[in-house]
Amino acid sequence: MSEALQFTSTGEVKRWLETQTASILSPVHAQAKKLRDEMNFTMQGIAEVSRMLLDNSNREIERRNMKVYNRARALNKLAHLFVDRLKKLAAPEEISYDSLSKYAQEIQKVFLVNDIDIKNWFPRISPFFIMDRRKFLAVYEKARQTYGNLNDFITKEYIKTKTLEEAFQLLTELQNVQKQLETISAERDQIKSELTPVEKEIVELEQKIAGLKTKGPIDNLNVINAEIETLNCELKHSLRHFQKPFIKMQALATSGGGAGVTPDELTKVTQYLEKPFEALATEQTGYPALKEILEKLTNLMAEDKLKLKDEKARKAEQSIGEVLKQDSLQKLQLKSVELAKVRDELLVSAQLDEIRRNLSTFMDQLEQLKGRKASIETHRAVKENSYNEAIDKISNLKRSIEKDVFSSISIRIQIA
Repeated sequence: MSEALQFTSTGEVKRWLETQTASILSPVHAQAKKLRDEMNFTMQGIAEVSRMLLDNSNREIERRNMKVYNRARALNKLAHLFVDRLKKLAAPEEISYDSLSKYAQEIQKVFLVNDIDIKNWFPRISPFFIMDRRKFLAVYEKARQTYGNLNDFITKEYIKTKTLEEAFQLLTELQNVQKQLETISAERDQIKSELTPVEKEIVELEQKIAGLKTKGPIDNLNVINAEIETLNCELKHSLRHFQKPFIKMQALATSGGGAGVTPDELTKVTQYLEKPFEALATEQTGYPALKEILEKLTNLMAEDKLKLKDEKARKAEQSIGEVLKQDSLQKLQLKSVELAKVRDELLVSAQLDEIRRNLSTFMDQLEQLKGRKASIETHRAVKENSYNEAIDKISNLKRSIEKDVFSSISIRIQIA
């Protein structure tokens, strides 16, 4: 197997192929142009004699000679059809196997329908317009012969160079796609240059936000909130045996069952169930509101109005005793009040207010930048897909050209 000729550019391949095939394609293209012009000329001749039929039939119609009138109208309608069909034909400006073949196919379609109309209508027009019909048929037959020459050339001669001509067409397409690739590559680089400063700004903003979140009051507030959450969990555990009784007390009070609980006390019960830290921190020293609620709870349990299971009732009574008699929540209340005081002081500090405003501003800016980044990345992904598609298309075009060249002139080439 002979070694393939190496080419590094599309222009180089095209120049080489033109040199190699000039003696093959030039005569074929010259003959194709000649036959196209002859075919176009004869079709224009049919158009002229069709207009002649149209004019002559119009004159007869205007004369109102009843002997000829119906035939003149039939010929007039037929001539209109001929003219309209021929108007749709357009000879190709650029010669190629595909364009000339398409032109020939369109002409064939016109001839097929015209042949049927001539066969059906010319005998009905007889014996009138005999000279006009003979003149038309003479031109028409000449056009059919010219079409026969054109069709023979396309199917017997031009077909031999179709693959070679296709190679040139693919080379032109390859050059266009390579130019597109250059444009896409430049656009891709531009998008990348737009993305870099946005990503840098995002990193800088995230660092500023992280710095503010760990700065002074914010950091202290985070520590306090963490301690509060821990204490809240500890309180829920300490009050766990009140959960079921409190829920049943709420149900009894809201249904009018005579629980003797005030609306304020019901609100406090809910707070102890859901946020025991807040409930205890906002109580007076010694948590009198809770003790009053527990006294009423004790009475309800003694009257068996809550319908608690024995074990739950026993544990609730034990926890009530620890709170009422031993002040088991005293230390937890002192700690809760102190943490709430520190937290509230931090929340109203001017420094924290300024930090929060800065944080809010930076977060808004960050969201905007992230949105812009997402938009740029979407655009980049589209360009990346276009770039990859162009690369694949270039590769396929090169392989097709190499195959067509070998098929046409038996020379192996390779386009880098």
